[in-house]
Amino acid sequence: MRKALTLSAIALASSMALAAPAVAFAADSVPTAHSSASPEAAPVALKLSVSSGKPGDSVRMSMEVPDGSTNLSISSKALNDVEMTDGRGATATIAKVADGNYGISLTGTGPDGKKLQATAQITVKEGKPTPTPTPTASTLSLSQDHGKPGDKIDVTIRTAPDEKSAFVRSDAFGGQVDLKSNGKGVWTGTTVVARDVTSGYYGVEAYAGGKKFDTVKFSTDATGPVNPKPKPAPVDPSHHKTPKGSVNTGRAPLGWVPSDAADHG
Repeated sequence: MRKALTLSAIALASSMALAAPAVAFAADSVPTAHSSASPEAAPVALKLSVSSGKPGDSVRMSMEVPDGSTNLSISSKALNDVEMTDGRGATATIAKVADGNYGISLTGTGPDGKKLQATAQITVKEGKPTPTPTPTASTLSLSQDHGKPGDKIDVTIRTAPDEKSAFVRSDAFGGQVDLKSNGKGVWTGTTVVARDVTSGYYGVEAYAGGKKFDTVKFSTDATGPVNPKPKPAPVDPSHHKTPKGSVNTGRAPLGWVPSDAADHG
């Protein structure tokens, strides 16, 4: 009896061991309660046509939101005149703000009633163009705008530093008066009012680089006394020459007179 019991126990254990893998395989094939994933929310985004700009520039925007979204709105300190367009777009202009980076916010309500939100960024930079250098304007000035025949008149012309020539021309001065440059765009010279001028007005034409840039009026008065010609400077005694064969007494030599002949007769 004891031997039969032992065999029966062994047979039972063997049958259980053979059945175990089948049970385990069957358990693996049954899906768990957590295997079904819930649908993910659609992405929300705001995209710009440009990443930077200056005040007054136009900006186009597109919105990525779930179908059925409502109350969509875009706002930013950097944008003016935001206008929603058909579909999921918008336009705006960059406002007059200080240079820097600014955020742009998109808000709305999703089809499930939940709040939608997305942001973008734009850089505002004034970007003023470099001004084109303005050519230096040439100018003419006279020490006085009137004179009598023989008067001295100082002439000054100011030009660009690289100008090659400058002069004035007038019948009041007897024709053309060339000027000297200091190498920095300042041309100077002195002229004299012509002695044959008549009372009235004369034009003084100014030239720089061979081109006339201005004409000024100069009046003359020929009714009064004409300024005398300057007297020649006295000769320096050291430059005085002594005639050969004579004594330098500073006096003129004596001439021969008839009385000298009588005395020697």
